[in-house]
Amino acid sequence: MKLAIVILNWNGKKLLEQFLPSVLENSKEATIYLADNASTDDSVSFVKAKYPTVKIIQNKSNGGYSKGYNDALQVIEADVFCLLNSDVEVIENWLPPIISAFEDYPNTSIIQPKLLDYKKKDYFEYAGAAGGFIDKYGYPYCRGRIFNTLEKDTNQYNDTTEIFWASGACLFIRSPVFRILGGFDEHFFAHMEEIDLCWRAKNLGYSIKYVGDSKIYHVGGATLNAINPKKTFLNFRNSLFTLTKNAKGNLFSLIIIRLTLDGIAAAKFLFELKPKHAFAILRAHFSYYSHLNRLLKQRKSIKNKIKYYQITSIVFNYFVNNNKNFKSL
Repeated sequence: MKLAIVILNWNGKKLLEQFLPSVLENSKEATIYLADNASTDDSVSFVKAKYPTVKIIQNKSNGGYSKGYNDALQVIEADVFCLLNSDVEVIENWLPPIISAFEDYPNTSIIQPKLLDYKKKDYFEYAGAAGGFIDKYGYPYCRGRIFNTLEKDTNQYNDTTEIFWASGACLFIRSPVFRILGGFDEHFFAHMEEIDLCWRAKNLGYSIKYVGDSKIYHVGGATLNAINPKKTFLNFRNSLFTLTKNAKGNLFSLIIIRLTLDGIAAAKFLFELKPKHAFAILRAHFSYYSHLNRLLKQRKSIKNKIKYYQITSIVFNYFVNNNKNFKSL
């Protein structure tokens, strides 16, 4: 199996200095690429000088995560792409379990390893934990992470199992499937585009798996942290994008309930004296309305929409029923 690890970079020299050595040391089974999104720092020259075995792809613009990977992967020949964030530490033997899973499960198109917190290594990390799911109204959650509650890793998710979405912090995908799907939807720019990609793969009948025998450590928020209202804007808007494009059922009722729940979230931000985040949700909704015509056309083009959720409302389970642990859902 020809495996390409592709690290997307934008002005990330400090992260490359810190984390690229672990990738090079522990990824002998793969070819390493740096896909640079028109950085203005000296990260590219640094990698060229310090790590000459790393292949450099220089994108013409900073198109975010979606366009950055779409552009870079066009020129890479491999059986499997690993899309790896620049703020990830990998350890010895992290790749063999992933390669074995692809060989053992021919219909599996996408795989995620166990994501642990680099700063608190016995806890799961927010971005993907032990594999992602989504509720009826488009809110994502993970095995090991529901909203901001993170579980301690006690080997409770050391399995290989089917999941609904894999984290973009470290996402393995068969290259033919990536091309069949047309890559990421570039309207997302960043955040939740991997959920949309996985949802479209599920609609086509592909399997997505979590492999707990492989683990990595993710910093999270190194490019855009949780206190930044732009992240709130992108998460809320892009979640609506994903739901509108892909969800099975009566879209009108889904969206009305979802917008109401978002309004409650905005009120909560105001109560917590975070008006910029409340305003970010409002901006997310107006941006969503401006894209609605395009989204409905994309929805119409998706013929086979599957049942995508296991529970109706993660919001109700978490805030009303006080279910903070995945296994209590």
